[in-house]
Amino acid sequence: MSKGRVALVTGGTRGIGAAISTALRDAGYTVAANYAGNDAAAERFMEETGIAVYKFDVSNFEMVKENVAKITEELGPVDVVVNNAGITRDGTLHRMSPDQWDAVIQTNLSSCYNLSRCVIESMRERNFGRIVNIGSINGQAGQYGQVNYAAAKSGIHGFTKALSQEGAAKGITVNAIAPGYVDTDMVRAVPPNVLEKIIAKIPMGRLGRAEDIARGVLFLVADEADFITGATLSINGGQHMY
Repeated sequence: MSKGRVALVTGGTRGIGAAISTALRDAGYTVAANYAGNDAAAERFMEETGIAVYKFDVSNFEMVKENVAKITEELGPVDVVVNNAGITRDGTLHRMSPDQWDAVIQTNLSSCYNLSRCVIESMRERNFGRIVNIGSINGQAGQYGQVNYAAAKSGIHGFTKALSQEGAAKGITVNAIAPGYVDTDMVRAVPPNVLEKIIAKIPMGRLGRAEDIARGVLFLVADEADFITGATLSINGGQHMY
């Protein structure tokens, strides 16, 4: 029963988020796609897809609260949240500034608290909810030069397991997806010689596609997935088996 359900996707206008937003729309959900700052990309996405876009900083609790209320008023109560927003501020720890650490933890991890906190009471009242948190292979295996990113993504996996226990009795499932290396702008920014080495470690012999992750989200948010909670779905082409 996807028709009529409202789904909010953070970081939902580009890359993996855009694929998730579009897949949800195609499955009959009413989608709200959040974005942080790229107005041109968001406007283009809205024109191409017809999906409503909402600009706010997911690391700011009051801003999240205000926009969840706005989405609820305009589209209806939020049934599905996909916590996808994420940034990188890479550097080895001995050179990492507090700002680099804080920015990644707040945007990638604290945002999961902010969004989930602002929808959880409504979900509990309606005895239905789907929360999917987008983790990472680097939160499972670690990655040189990404202690901030790996810590945030690893934290997402713990957050998912704990919140799933709290929501289960109220019909709320909470799951995570841990993508491997996916062909997005973020991965394309990796130097070609490094990217070549990464692909060589993927048994499937290719980068993931954003649509691969979107299909995982559709599976986890379906009404029929009501007995799956606290799980992490690894979509990485066999690169890391966790």
